[in-house]
Amino acid sequence: MTCAVAAHLPDGRLHLQQGPIDLVIEAFGTAREVEHAYAQAMEGFGDILPGLVGELPALRQPVGETYPSLRGPVARRMAEAVWPHRAVYITPMAAVAGAVADEVLAALVRGRALDKAYVNDGGDIAVHLAPGHQLRAGIVADLQAPQLSGFATLHHDRPVRGIATSGCGGRSFSLGIADSTTVLAATAAAADAAATLIANAVNVDTPAVRRQPACELDPDSDLGELAVTVAVGDLPPALVVEALDRGLLEARRLRLCGMIDSAALSLQGHWRIESGGTAFARREAE
Repeated sequence: MTCAVAAHLPDGRLHLQQGPIDLVIEAFGTAREVEHAYAQAMEGFGDILPGLVGELPALRQPVGETYPSLRGPVARRMAEAVWPHRAVYITPMAAVAGAVADEVLAALVRGRALDKAYVNDGGDIAVHLAPGHQLRAGIVADLQAPQLSGFATLHHDRPVRGIATSGCGGRSFSLGIADSTTVLAATAAAADAAATLIANAVNVDTPAVRRQPACELDPDSDLGELAVTVAVGDLPPALVVEALDRGLLEARRLRLCGMIDSAALSLQGHWRIESGGTAFARREAE
């Protein structure tokens, strides 16, 4: 297993990396508080990947009627995030990036007086906000051609402390065809799991979509023989609308059940937004 690497970026942010885990961290406050916060994040980071690897077989199993028996703090966060969705096929791996971000954020802010902070794990972001502070996060619609498409502004007095994005162009396999689904929720792990399900729901059956069993693409995939999206061709507007509307229904269900705050869905230049209070703002084309 590779060793954990820590480095300060030129702009002062902290970069932590080990194996597939790649974090960018920024804290705001006095220089002393930020320095101690970064030290705490570095101290707690080294145990995360070994802990996950030790429980990987269980983390790749779909959640069923029995609550997953897991030991590590990140693994337990993953189980907590996916448990409400156990009626469908989902494994704790659906929340791994968000859970890692949540755990490192907890180490970062423990006992510290910070105005705000975030831990960004490849686009799944855990956020800390002190009273009177806010954070504006950029939204990327096309994961394969990343550029800012909009923004979400998080406020201390709103319950959102996690952001996650999923889609067929992301780091993980998707059952759906969304370019992206960005979800705001109480934690990054909760947002991560919900973004996975909403992205899966953005879907239509058409020859323009090419799919393949996940196990053929990656024998270790937690999705097994489920058909995941490999490529999406140009779709007629009617099918784009149908796919987005299906995703919007899932986002609305999750919001009404109290599992998410808001979601923004995109597919081939079209958008749907389900908002429970945190506003998404589209970025105007230049």
